[in-house]
Amino acid sequence: MSVFKIEGGHQLKGEIQAQGAKNEALQILCAVLLTPEKVVIDNIPDIVDVNKLIELLGKLGVKIENLGPNKMSFQADQVDLDYLYSDDFKELGKALRGSIMMVGPLLARFGKGYIPKPGGDKIGRRRLDTHFEGFLKLGATFRYNKEEYFYGVEADKLIGTDMLLEEASVTGTANILMASVLAEGITTIYNAACEPYLQQLCKMLNAMGANISGIGSNLLTIEGVEQLGGCEHRMLPDMIEIGSWIGLAAMTKSEITIKNVGWEHLGIIPNTFKRLGITIEKRGDDIYIPAHKDGYEIQSFIDGSILTIADAPWPGLTPDLLSVILVVATQARGEVLIHQKMFESRLFFVDKLIDMGAKIILCDPHRAVVIGHDFKSQLKATHMSSPDIRAGVSLLIAALSAKGTSVIQNIEQIDRGYERIDERLRAIGAHIERVDA
Repeated sequence: MSVFKIEGGHQLKGEIQAQGAKNEALQILCAVLLTPEKVVIDNIPDIVDVNKLIELLGKLGVKIENLGPNKMSFQADQVDLDYLYSDDFKELGKALRGSIMMVGPLLARFGKGYIPKPGGDKIGRRRLDTHFEGFLKLGATFRYNKEEYFYGVEADKLIGTDMLLEEASVTGTANILMASVLAEGITTIYNAACEPYLQQLCKMLNAMGANISGIGSNLLTIEGVEQLGGCEHRMLPDMIEIGSWIGLAAMTKSEITIKNVGWEHLGIIPNTFKRLGITIEKRGDDIYIPAHKDGYEIQSFIDGSILTIADAPWPGLTPDLLSVILVVATQARGEVLIHQKMFESRLFFVDKLIDMGAKIILCDPHRAVVIGHDFKSQLKATHMSSPDIRAGVSLLIAALSAKGTSVIQNIEQIDRGYERIDERLRAIGAHIERVDA
């Protein structure tokens, strides 16, 4: 078991390249099950969660070929459906939340899809109702083995229908969408998620021969087709990682350029950091952050009231960045209310920041008030454990800005979402090493 040993308080400098988008990868990789033809995917992040899904696809019989750095081909022409009943599948599937998105493609192409209750981050309840209610509306039957926590859906054929989703679930929309593309007739999905990752999935499916309209809106119309073919697809840069590097630059007063960020897909993320007082410059498709030698000041609302930053479905702020924003606010001038609406356990890592000297009032599981130090009091190094991917990288940012040497345990959580993060940070001057505990 490895840990990160971090000597904080050093300014960083240089360029860093954003990895491929984790959340897009988990959808795109499941979509290869929809066709027996070869699908080539580029810019795949080399991270634990994605590699686990690729391993699962391989065991299911998908032919996988490595075509170079972060580029692979997948061909699902000999899928072994018997593997779905194996103990190995039940064990691997429950270790990865993204595995739930295999159900839609399997149901659409083979008439059945099974999955153990998936795991993932410990960030509160994450219901699967949206996924399965969508499958039922398309004509599938549902079964659930309570003893083994094993879900299943089956259908002789899927029939297009109109549906209004109870929540704009990204993975739920993706799963229903992938089931709908091979359904008979027309399906409409209202209150669909419209995140850039979902838009990318729609574009990839259309390149495979699907007929999806309304891309980028919350009303998707899918005209079912009989079969899909192969395609080539390149994934977007990871917006969550881009936001993490913006926060890192501000907290360490570092001059950093984030390369090839895909500005048109970042939504309100840059402006949200600007509201914290962080200077962000657009240089072509790069983000340049100068060294904030004089710190940064949180804006107030127009009426002078305290700024509130809350998550929301796209085009609102992604909940995956609230942990980073909270950490960045600990050294700002001013105060901010962080409101985590979508998950009830994601703010519980703040006790570790309080131990480091941050001024944070945890109001309830969803809200925290942060009173910035304005760098007049440096955070103190400590020993801590990473509870989930995003909180883990937020604690890493805090440690890099802190005085002294910190140790972060359970770094497997960080590795789930960030590719070779220690190597890439060392390349811009961070004092971080991965050591055996």
